[in-house]
Amino acid sequence: MEPFLLTDCALISIATGEMALNLRELRDRLGRMTDPAVTYFHFWGGLLRPHFVDPEYQNDFAAWAYHSLHERRLAERLAIINPSDFEAIDNLRLKVIDVIEERMDEQDFEPHVEAENPFFFMRFQIVIFDTRQRIQTPEELAQIIPTISLGSLFYHFIDSRRRTESRSNDFSEWMAGLGEQYAGLAAQIAAIDPYFKTLTELRDHLRMILQSNLQKTENS
Repeated sequence: MEPFLLTDCALISIATGEMALNLRELRDRLGRMTDPAVTYFHFWGGLLRPHFVDPEYQNDFAAWAYHSLHERRLAERLAIINPSDFEAIDNLRLKVIDVIEERMDEQDFEPHVEAENPFFFMRFQIVIFDTRQRIQTPEELAQIIPTISLGSLFYHFIDSRRRTESRSNDFSEWMAGLGEQYAGLAAQIAAIDPYFKTLTELRDHLRMILQSNLQKTENS
């Protein structure tokens, strides 16, 4: 078996110099912010930021619409956008624009409402660390999964989606190459949607799937 190389990471937040004070400006800025690192940051970056994640509004656009514009209707529409559904990150950006324009076309929309706080457009840069830890088998992964860092989980389960052709996670990719014995486990892990979970919840979910499946294998 090829060992699994466990990697850790951190996201560096970088200001773009762009901001929006109202919904029209948000739409206009998004129209020209084609750098995929910007959209990626505002949908996925919150998972690694050291602050409380609003469980109702997982992405920054939805949270800003609710907390700064007090646009609950728009916030709810933005909140249900799942970035996992989009193969290209630019299609995700265009979806956000579509939702904003749909709200702006409605009769009760107030075009001159200013936000309490500006929306600051950020992008990310990922820094990768080799943990020097090598996992030899899925059974070993099941044992250590409760102790791996959230940065490692982000790198192997979230960031992998923009690095792999299958848009899957690194754990499933690794297990799929270990033979038929682990094919079902690889598929079950690949089916996990990480977006509406915190990284801690994702780690617990992954631990339960690993332990449950490998225990069945041992008993069969």
